[in-house]
Amino acid sequence: MLSEIPMESRDTKGDLYEYLLSKIATAGQNGQFRTPRHIIRMMVDIMHPRPSDTICDPACGTCGFLVSAGEYLREIHSDMLYKSEQKEHFNNHMFFGNDFDATMLRIGAMNMLLHGVESPNISGKDSLSQTSADVREKYTLVLANPPFKGSLDYDSVAKDLLQTVKTKKTELLFIALFLKLLKVGGRCASIVPDGVLFGSSNAHVDIRKEIIDGHKLDAIVSMPSGVFKPYAGVSTAVLFFTKTNSGGTDKIWFYDMKADGYSLDDKRTPLDAGKHEENNIPDIIRRSNNLEGEANRKRTEQSFFVPVEEIRKNNYDLSINRYKEIVYEEISYDPPKKIIAELKQLEDEIQTGLAELEDMLG
Repeated sequence: MLSEIPMESRDTKGDLYEYLLSKIATAGQNGQFRTPRHIIRMMVDIMHPRPSDTICDPACGTCGFLVSAGEYLREIHSDMLYKSEQKEHFNNHMFFGNDFDATMLRIGAMNMLLHGVESPNISGKDSLSQTSADVREKYTLVLANPPFKGSLDYDSVAKDLLQTVKTKKTELLFIALFLKLLKVGGRCASIVPDGVLFGSSNAHVDIRKEIIDGHKLDAIVSMPSGVFKPYAGVSTAVLFFTKTNSGGTDKIWFYDMKADGYSLDDKRTPLDAGKHEENNIPDIIRRSNNLEGEANRKRTEQSFFVPVEEIRKNNYDLSINRYKEIVYEEISYDPPKKIIAELKQLEDEIQTGLAELEDMLG
């Protein structure tokens, strides 16, 4: 079957490789699992990578985020590949990825090459360690899905990260890392477990406070728990923020994603992607590109703004359920006497039926 596929096309080779990756159903030895490509593309479409960007994924795995960013640039900014300076940047200095799993590095580097990036900067590093602390304020865009629920010894973590947030939890350390990796004005989109949004420990509150008060938190897209099935059933969200070093959070845009175009069970069967109730992603992208139109949305709708003062009053809680308002429909019931009368009538019918059945059986 493979020998009959025309391999001259970059798109064909890249698509085939991605298809084969999608069939590797097992997670990595360190608990990595493949981020669904439609979720990656949603994040990329919201972030709008630019030809001048320097893009990093410090926990890159198979390089899905970097590949998707590259494909976006080829589609939206196709003219950049005809300009020698921008083409040089695209092939050699635009994409950076780290991972400490050698197998993932090989898969990721091959994925980048097959998708037409001639010299991607994919390296075998532990991004959180002191040995990686020399890479700071280098990138303009971070796209990532860092490891969840990991725990590290303080000794093995870069000291400047611990100064931002004193914790052993990898999901919090990676957020601190993103802030260190970005240049001022740099942007980040990262998948985080829901616990990051509402955890009450000092470390959880500190990292949320740092993003909100020290930088600019732009948006949170809450995702359903089935997005990562069959690998995991954890509830997640996408965090979007900009590094400013001077605050700037005014109001935060929330979106409650209920459907991503696939069934939310282990099979993840494709649904009718054209229907909003079965796929919210087109709506999320459209609304994120026109946030001015979201200003008057009510808290009962799927997306809305929350002013930063309200977030601060709630101990920097960022879970959407804290702010979403639920409309309860009033249901009217029959009076109790009427219900009892109906039950008696049903009981009489049952007794009559049983008596007839006894007669038939002799």
